[in-house]
Amino acid sequence: MAEGDSPTVARRRVRMALREAREAAGYTQQQVADEMEWSLSKVIRIENGDVSIAPNDLRPLLNFLQVKDRARITELVEDAKVARTRQRQAWYQKTEYRNHLTGPLLRLIEFEAEANFIHSYSVFHLPGPLQIREYSTALIETWSEEIEPDQIKFRLAARKLRHEAVVARAGSLRITALLDESVFRRPVGGSTVLKSQLQELLRMSGLGLLRIRVLRFDAEVPMSYNAGFDILFLGADGDLSNAVMYRETGTTDEILEDVAIGKANASGPPPLGPVARHYDRYQKLWNAADSEDDTIAFIERRIRELG
Repeated sequence: MAEGDSPTVARRRVRMALREAREAAGYTQQQVADEMEWSLSKVIRIENGDVSIAPNDLRPLLNFLQVKDRARITELVEDAKVARTRQRQAWYQKTEYRNHLTGPLLRLIEFEAEANFIHSYSVFHLPGPLQIREYSTALIETWSEEIEPDQIKFRLAARKLRHEAVVARAGSLRITALLDESVFRRPVGGSTVLKSQLQELLRMSGLGLLRIRVLRFDAEVPMSYNAGFDILFLGADGDLSNAVMYRETGTTDEILEDVAIGKANASGPPPLGPVARHYDRYQKLWNAADSEDDTIAFIERRIRELG
């Protein structure tokens, strides 16, 4: 356990270790549930990070999963204790937000508060934490016929608080944003709103918080078929053992993490997981995009064009 780790980070370390150990032993979640005399849903919630496991439950589970190394067991038990400590209640833990935000989005927000590096890719609009309120309002209210008024209210409030939270962490948090040229040209909310949004990007860049690149229409690289994703590193940048990914489509969203091992008895190295594949794709597209200086100049031109 690293000194000063938060319950969020400690809980993730425990559940990832349990998932890896279960898969290495060749057990299904149902087999674990049967052995421990738990419900299947409890096993799933523990591995998903929805709940923390009690230290007294962890020891027999590790024994069943054939984790024998005493030092490793001690580390995980200590992590389990940290994971169950009470944090000051964050805004996203309040009932009104839990009722109106999706489970994956709530976990994303929790990880955003702990991340050291965030890499965002988007084709259609600015990533949530970079949005000003007027831009968020125009974007979300486009779908007002499909979303309940209370959902709109709390989703907008959440985006405002997420934006304030990342700006407050300037100096300790680093964000990169790789955006298709259409993001800078699509007048979400009208030209005045887009102009203010682009000015905010320049401000965040000036704070040293944001590095941004535009992927131009004429870039000599195949466009990724992904509409957008965010990869967050809870440790060192590029350390995929500490990475989580949030991916959203028009109807669903999800949190993905890579398990460090392959299938039991598989020959050769395990295949890359979805997070590693997306991170590799992100780097290739980042290198094909305009430089940061050229992107800033492009944004400044767009601001002048918008009047």
